[in-house]
Amino acid sequence: MTESTHLCSIRDLIRWGVSRFHEAELFFGHGTDNAWDEARLLVLGALHLPWDTPTEYLDCRLEADEQAAVHALLQRRVEERIPAAYLLGEAWFCGLPYVVDERVLVPRSPIGELIEGRFAPWLAGAPARILDLCTGSGCIGLACAQAFPEAEVVLADLSFEALEVANLNIERHQLEERVYTVQGDGFDGLPGQRFDLIVSNPPYVDAEDFADMPAEFHHEPALGLACGADGLDLVRRLLAEAADHLNENGLLVIEVGNSQVHIEAAYPEVDFHWVEFTRGGHGVFVLSATQCRRHQALFQARLGG
Repeated sequence: MTESTHLCSIRDLIRWGVSRFHEAELFFGHGTDNAWDEARLLVLGALHLPWDTPTEYLDCRLEADEQAAVHALLQRRVEERIPAAYLLGEAWFCGLPYVVDERVLVPRSPIGELIEGRFAPWLAGAPARILDLCTGSGCIGLACAQAFPEAEVVLADLSFEALEVANLNIERHQLEERVYTVQGDGFDGLPGQRFDLIVSNPPYVDAEDFADMPAEFHHEPALGLACGADGLDLVRRLLAEAADHLNENGLLVIEVGNSQVHIEAAYPEVDFHWVEFTRGGHGVFVLSATQCRRHQALFQARLGG
């Protein structure tokens, strides 16, 4: 990529970025799904302008140093295949901004749609205690804290590095009084604790899918993506232990993405409710605490895969 100084306006640079992204055959799936949105995000971000900058601003001419900053960012996106969120140090989820870097996955879970709907119709009343298990940046748990302003929320993760990012986001949204982090493997850091809502976007990518992932995904922590031959090494444990951490009318929500096929094959007796999303996304199931208790012996018996 060579710098084109005759491209003077914001609109010019977005168009130029789109052309370069198509030429390089980049993958989009970390907050945007097309070259135009990705280029607009990076150009506006480099200029410290919000996503919803009025259209008429796009024809504003840039100073030479601004052009250079935009070019540098677009060049890194093409040459290093780094997702835009990492280049900008920020991603949005459920209408809120979060600090992100390569210690955590880029927020993109369809669970956001469930949070915005307050988990209707499955959740009976407002939960008093919420657990975001495998929290990463903390975006799911913090969005839950915004949706349920009276709830105590625990953000749990195996990775100390991820929890450092989650704590930055707790501070960013000034939720220290009722949101806190816990380090542990699965439920290990939460002995005896029970919750009204457990939400988890754990690692669930199977070995074949992980090997075939575009380069952009390999900037993300493998710990947050891959989890065994069928992607279910951790999910099996969560299912086996969830009943011991749910209150009587509690709810378990877990995202397994493409590994939905492995879940259905492993537990044909279980009536998982697979959520249908209006904005795209798949592979998220809901189980009530009653179902978790009913099937706990089965889940425990199949822990070995």
